Amino acid sequence: MEPKVYINGKLYAKEDAKVSVFDHGLLYGDGVFEGIRCYNGTVFKFSEHIDRLYDSAEAIALEIGLTKDELKSAVLDTLKANNLRDSYIRLVVTRGVGKLGLDPFNCEKPQLIIITDTIQLYSKELYEKGLDVIIVHTIRNHPEALNPTVKSMNYLNNILAKIECIKAGAAEGIMLNKDGFVAECTGDNIFIVKDNVIFTPPVSAGILIGITRNVVIELAEEAGITVREEQLTQDDLYNADECFLTGTAAEIISVANIDGRKVSTGKPGKITLSLLKKYQELTMAYSSV
Repeated sequence: MEPKVYINGKLYAKEDAKVSVFDHGLLYGDGVFEGIRCYNGTVFKFSEHIDRLYDSAEAIALEIGLTKDELKSAVLDTLKANNLRDSYIRLVVTRGVGKLGLDPFNCEKPQLIIITDTIQLYSKELYEKGLDVIIVHTIRNHPEALNPTVKSMNYLNNILAKIECIKAGAAEGIMLNKDGFVAECTGDNIFIVKDNVIFTPPVSAGILIGITRNVVIELAEEAGITVREEQLTQDDLYNADECFLTGTAAEIISVANIDGRKVSTGKPGKITLSLLKKYQELTMAYSSV
């Protein structure tokens, strides 16, 4: 079946899903987005993702033009039109069509786009053996220059870091902040395990507050595992007993090597594997509701 894309209340065939060259999302990266997963017909953490989208939009003075319930209905209608029960959903809200120049208030109205498709960020083999990652030279945006809690369309900072990864033959790249502390990866949050305690960078390190990150913290605490949000250094990464990444697309995936240095045994650790199992159980139970 030909994929259908939602744009401003209408469904279009993939090849007909087009935006104006005068859209400020294209011209200036002026907009926000969310990536969401659907498991067996149920949208995972739907409200949390929608809330974050609206928070991001509010932070950049962007009116979405629909209520949260109306937007949820549009997402479900798009999933139904594409006959998808297990999928990745990309919600995009651009500033809309406007004049050349930065003034966002010259734009007529925001543009809402909903894309539903399948996704596989990493192969099954990589989930079994772990990722090879590097610490990149590209510094994470200063949080006082561009608020990392806003999931904006301006992803050039992450893309430059991703280019470093690709050139180095690495699957992912760890970004440091201006102070040299660990922030996040190009598309995922990062965790390490040391002496059976889980550590992850705090919001003040300049990270996006990941929905999956929050779920993993909750699962760990429910299992009686201590989780600490602390500033992490490169040495903390090199000396970790385990390291794993989290994200909507990636879910939970282990890191085997950092800058060519093996993380402990180089295989997914017991805490990483236990959290992955709990996460999979949660998504299965969630989809059966």
